[in-house]
Amino acid sequence: MTPVIVRTREELAAARSQVEGTLALVPTMGALHEGHLSLMRQARRSAGTVAVSIFVNPLQFGPGEDFDRYPRTFPTDIEACAAEGVDLVFAPSREVMYPDEPQVTVQSGPMGEVVEGAARPGHFDGMLTVVLKLLNLVRPDVAIFGEKDAQQLAMIRRMVADLNVPVRVDGGPTVREPDGLALSSRNRYLSVPERRTGLALSRALRAGADAAAEGPDAVTAAARTVLDKAETADPPLALDYLVLVDPATFAPVAGPGQAVLAVAARVGATHLIDNVHLQLGKEH
Repeated sequence: MTPVIVRTREELAAARSQVEGTLALVPTMGALHEGHLSLMRQARRSAGTVAVSIFVNPLQFGPGEDFDRYPRTFPTDIEACAAEGVDLVFAPSREVMYPDEPQVTVQSGPMGEVVEGAARPGHFDGMLTVVLKLLNLVRPDVAIFGEKDAQQLAMIRRMVADLNVPVRVDGGPTVREPDGLALSSRNRYLSVPERRTGLALSRALRAGADAAAEGPDAVTAAARTVLDKAETADPPLALDYLVLVDPATFAPVAGPGQAVLAVAARVGATHLIDNVHLQLGKEH
């Protein structure tokens, strides 16, 4: 089944008016992979109608980042949506999403200035702005985001709660390659040697998870041992951060309880992120 493809606000409003029952939205920037497809399947289990948005959002790319070269694969994206039985695809242009230079945007606050936000200033402001616009335009009952972007998911949940947006936000589990690399549209940038180095992220997280029963210091030490070795590999890994944080606030954690071990690094010109949820002080 080929999904209905709409590109303007008027076309979207007309298509949305025809939806009966519940609607689930999977926001994406395209270049769809199995991780996105798993979110679509989750959306189908959550609602009678599934919508996917495809929009490479310029507001969340900083100077010198990969906006211009970010993969755009619209024909194959539509084929993937069709294979998953997606009902509606919203694929707006930049002019549709931002007809004028936006004067009022979402400010991510202190939570948007730490961890990934510290490495990419302004990123979460741009991300939250476009997500709020998409939620207002599509008006889904459920919106589904990948847990690989753990800080993004936590911030969207906070925005929805703080601004009383009438939508349920669900997370979808991270999908990995057989070798452990978390699926990402940016993985296609990696050369074979770079990919080999990039596997250190998932190995570090597994090492940290194995030490969860021993407490926070043991978790970060185990993960850091793996990353230290990768920093001397050829090509080398350049670590941006390794943090152990609260899953809802991304504030540092130092005692027993729920936590996220999050890591980000650059291999060559490619920015990679990954994370794992832990129960500190207990067997993981």
